[in-house]
Amino acid sequence: MDQEMLNEVLTGLPLPALMIGADERISGCNAAALALLGAGLVGRHHAFVLRQPEVLAAISAATRGRQLAEARHVIPGPSHEVIHRVTAAPVGQSVLCTFEDLSDREQMDAMRRDFVANVSHELRTPLTSVLGFIETLRGPAREDAAARDRFLAIMQTEAERMVRLVRDLLHLSKVEAQERQRPTERHDVARLVYSAAQSLRPMADAAKVNLVLTGLDDPVEIFADPDQITQVATNLIENAIKYGGMGKEVHVTLSHESNPRGLKVRLAVKDQGDGIEAFHLPRLAERFYRIDGHRSREKGGTGLGLAIVKHIAHRHRGRLVIDSAPGQGSTFAVLLPVN
Repeated sequence: MDQEMLNEVLTGLPLPALMIGADERISGCNAAALALLGAGLVGRHHAFVLRQPEVLAAISAATRGRQLAEARHVIPGPSHEVIHRVTAAPVGQSVLCTFEDLSDREQMDAMRRDFVANVSHELRTPLTSVLGFIETLRGPAREDAAARDRFLAIMQTEAERMVRLVRDLLHLSKVEAQERQRPTERHDVARLVYSAAQSLRPMADAAKVNLVLTGLDDPVEIFADPDQITQVATNLIENAIKYGGMGKEVHVTLSHESNPRGLKVRLAVKDQGDGIEAFHLPRLAERFYRIDGHRSREKGGTGLGLAIVKHIAHRHRGRLVIDSAPGQGSTFAVLLPVN
């Protein structure tokens, strides 16, 4: 195959591809391979470009054994690895290497494994506790009324924790399934937020937290799912009450904000709590991510609230913004487009 035809064949391949000649040097490549591996590939020995032993072994098998061989090619990245499946196929006296990107698939598999592990852990702890108390009640504490009442109260708390977890898992699953479906009806966000805040008044009073509402007097209509907007407001206000500190204020503010992408509605919930270290902020909306796992569980948190808020914001073509610093409290805001 002459060089011109080789270049045409490689250009027509949708995957990054390069040809290794009988002299073990790269005789041709396409633009995708240049973008992946860098410029100046043609004419270089393949071992200086593809340095990973597994890939070199696959090329050697294709060169000497004249058989199809596969290997993983891994490029470290700042946030995650870029992983390709390299297929080395003999073509005449040469070897054709193609690179199939598996990064997204492997990330999804890792997320799925982490999700299953986290759910299992979150359920196993209360289940183990409940089973332990049941065993005690059937044995040593059978006739101890005081111990029985105390254990039953703890069992109820653990059971309620499992119910909250299952409920939030179902909410998260539903939100993710609807994330690409844009709401088609307009609703008054101010009314929805006010209703959510009022439903949490008893909780705020019990924690001696003063709820301060601003910007909820006039209607603010946007395309929205009313149940999901109510859930966003409830999750954010409830978190602020739980972690904002006894006897302090929580400010719930609805305002308008303009940016290059148009007019936005900004729902902000600001607390006067301890604040959050900067390195936690990018991960707060991850499933099951907690700053203080023990404290969160004590207060009934499932680790899914902010993940649900983030996905609801995405469904409404908006975003979640978190601003916090140690000793300065925290502000959780959701920006939603007006039109």
